[in-house]
Amino acid sequence: MTDNSTAGSPAPAAPSPLDGYAGDPAVRAEWDGIYAERRQLWSGRPNGALVAEVAGLTPGRVLDVGCGEGADAVWLARRGWDVTALEVSGVALERAAGHARDAGVTVRWVHATLTDAQLPPASFDLVSAQYPALLRTPDAAAERALTAAVAVGGVLLLVHHAGMDTRQPDEGGFDPADYVWPSMVTAHLGDDWVVEVDEQRARVAPEGGAGAHHTDDLVLRARRLR
Repeated sequence: MTDNSTAGSPAPAAPSPLDGYAGDPAVRAEWDGIYAERRQLWSGRPNGALVAEVAGLTPGRVLDVGCGEGADAVWLARRGWDVTALEVSGVALERAAGHARDAGVTVRWVHATLTDAQLPPASFDLVSAQYPALLRTPDAAAERALTAAVAVGGVLLLVHHAGMDTRQPDEGGFDPADYVWPSMVTAHLGDDWVVEVDEQRARVAPEGGAGAHHTDDLVLRARRLR
């Protein structure tokens, strides 16, 4: 690599993943609080369903929705993907950016909710959403945002914990009616899509981290035809 910078001039600072935020401040504050409670929330290793489903894909442009502390984003970048990673929590994004620097990979960070992010339409060869907490709205905004980001010929991969969608509301404030589940995304797909995988399977879970107690995944993989 050739250094074309002027001698004595400081190198330009890398943009912070926290430059700007698009979304509901209350959602950001909620997730910042969750991440701030622990030095590391997740395992630090890529999700098993992502590893399995991406194995046969040619690397291209990928959108990692709800990237958390960046394990999936770093894993994808190491395998030649051009990664854009989206996250609402600034605490998580700072950790993710640090992991990417340590790994020597480049990731484009987006600090936003999915429905408020300014993403180029129909431009990602893979849109990966691993266990996302996407809020449900009457106009199906999250479902539309997921599908709109996928390029023609590209793949939408949505993975969630099996059984979460049928749980009863609990005292902690969780109500499955508030969130988007794979069946809702499947129902949103039209003739422009073909569903390649829509199944429940045993979860290949990284050791440690929140959510390790879940044993089964719902896996939806759909390809955009036109």
